Amino acid sequence: MNPPLPTPSPPPLAPPNIYIVGAQCTGKTTLVANLHAHFTTADPHNPKAPPVRVITDVARTVLRAHNFTARDVRIPARSLALQRLVLQAQAAAERDVVIGAGPGGWFISDRSGADPIAYAMQYIGAEGVRALAESEQWGVLKRRMQEAVVVVCEVGPGVAGWLTDDGVRLMPEDLEEWVGFHRVFCEFLEGEGVRCEVLSAEVSGHEERVEFVLGRWRERWRERG
Repeated sequence: MNPPLPTPSPPPLAPPNIYIVGAQCTGKTTLVANLHAHFTTADPHNPKAPPVRVITDVARTVLRAHNFTARDVRIPARSLALQRLVLQAQAAAERDVVIGAGPGGWFISDRSGADPIAYAMQYIGAEGVRALAESEQWGVLKRRMQEAVVVVCEVGPGVAGWLTDDGVRLMPEDLEEWVGFHRVFCEFLEGEGVRCEVLSAEVSGHEERVEFVLGRWRERWRERG
């Protein structure tokens, strides 16, 4: 009689994904780069965390590929077309990363599917928001975000010096608009049932910002068992 086959090991439990989101010029891309550096160089022999992948800001690619400019964000018809393309691009990027990473894989995303809808809330209005929020793409992305660590980088005096025009991003007309968009973002996430952590603008040191995210990430991973 042949010996019984060994019971296959369960697939590894993937760490929670991380989304870094929020208003423009709040240090999101720098924070993503620093987090990636931490996971790839700070403790490369950590057996608990499989290699992480990074999803870069898809909006910039969409702007270039489809000949949009930052000014189009304020023009409702153009803005809706732009935000729909950004949402589709984010959905495609996440799908490709999830498939490519396989079981146990995870990612850090520079922005999210919530970003284009938050911009729609700020600059388009209810009909545009509804068109995006009721889409199949957002349904999938929202469920993934609900299982992830979502960090909203706050607007405030601590990061005001980062507000610079790079010729691509939309610049707020004043501080009130900048702060207002942060509020809109948080309200949208709350309304969609996506738990988020606000990274205070007063925490401006790179190491402190990384530690803030890591603390929430470890806590969420423990919750998942």
